[in-house]
Amino acid sequence: MKIVVIGLGYIGLPTAIMFANKGHRVIGVDVNESVIKKLNNADSGVEEPFLQKELEKAVKQGNFIATTEIEPADAFIITVPTPSKGDLWKSCDLTYVIQAVTSILPYLRVNNTVVIESTVAPKTTESEILPLIESVGLQVGENVHLLHCPERVLPGRIIHELVHNDRIIGGVTPSCTEAGIKLYQTFAKGRLIPTDAATAELTKLMENTFRDVNIALANELVKVGETLAIDALKVIELANHHPRVNIHQPGPGVGGHCLAIDPNFIVATAPFVTQLIKEARSINESMPMYILSKVEQIMTQIGGRKITIFGLAYKGNSDDTRESPAMTIYQALQKQVKYEVVAFDPHVSLDFVEKDIKTALTNSDLLLVLTDHSAFQKIASKHTANMRNKLIFDTKGIVKHFDTEVSKIHLGNMHTLKEVSIMRR
Repeated sequence: MKIVVIGLGYIGLPTAIMFANKGHRVIGVDVNESVIKKLNNADSGVEEPFLQKELEKAVKQGNFIATTEIEPADAFIITVPTPSKGDLWKSCDLTYVIQAVTSILPYLRVNNTVVIESTVAPKTTESEILPLIESVGLQVGENVHLLHCPERVLPGRIIHELVHNDRIIGGVTPSCTEAGIKLYQTFAKGRLIPTDAATAELTKLMENTFRDVNIALANELVKVGETLAIDALKVIELANHHPRVNIHQPGPGVGGHCLAIDPNFIVATAPFVTQLIKEARSINESMPMYILSKVEQIMTQIGGRKITIFGLAYKGNSDDTRESPAMTIYQALQKQVKYEVVAFDPHVSLDFVEKDIKTALTNSDLLLVLTDHSAFQKIASKHTANMRNKLIFDTKGIVKHFDTEVSKIHLGNMHTLKEVSIMRR
């Protein structure tokens, strides 16, 4: 089978490679020519376990080619971004999806399958995509198949989960669903669960909304704990011993292209019956400012000047900074001329990121941990030795081992901030 995958980002590229390594001829299409060049040279450019190896295999076998040009194929899979609009409800911006679908129209033939993997608002596939497909004289469900098949993978485990996770196959008609199952069963080992397109769209959004609401509950608990002088992290730990309780972990905010965006797509389609979802979003969006207020309190109390930020990615052991609250906090601190702000992240390669951990911490007054990279579990004494004030503010609960001379504040003991003393070397 010949498959065209449009959009070679965090999801599109692994998806294309999975199909290619099962013997399909895959044409990967992207507008970024530098990305195309890298991929054809078997350079993924993405920090994701096993992806590089799988790409090398696909390119070597000749089953994957990246290009800027679309070709006729048996199946077309759309995996382009769907950002939020700048409107009141931050609704789904379909610009890239519409462009991608429009670009394949001249190449559509009878019995083709068109899959929307991009995350979209409920009923988008039927109301927005179906009319485009049928504008070229094809009949969805009769001689062409259209479906929504959302991904549900975790960065750092994308290759494994693409293959092994259960997958929702949402066809516009039952025959479209059958075509989708036939397509994905060539590499997927998890259950392929049939449903309709609109249900698949809303299911994907609710999976991420559930997590967003749960995190908001944890973040609100942090503020309650500070008010009542109770360790919120200990409360979560103990509550989760209950067999039917699973409170998520709090943090400096919610990032990534899913949790921070998807709930808004539900709100935008039903704004007057989504009070809980809206409130959860508001709580999570407030966390960067909450952390900034605590940093200000700490720095004022200790007379601090230099802040060292550990982690800019939104997720541990990832290089992905999309919608990252760590970036929001870094940028806000940078604007305050009274502070010297240095960022260190072993996974993120940006020009301003300090590559040497010792340099990043020298004369620092506060080590602010904003990402749960496993590399931050242990902060060696040789690195904190040259700090001016030996103080860690761990907003992710990742730091487990550090020098006894170093004090640590976390989201459970914020009420002890007044006890922080000056610890200059």
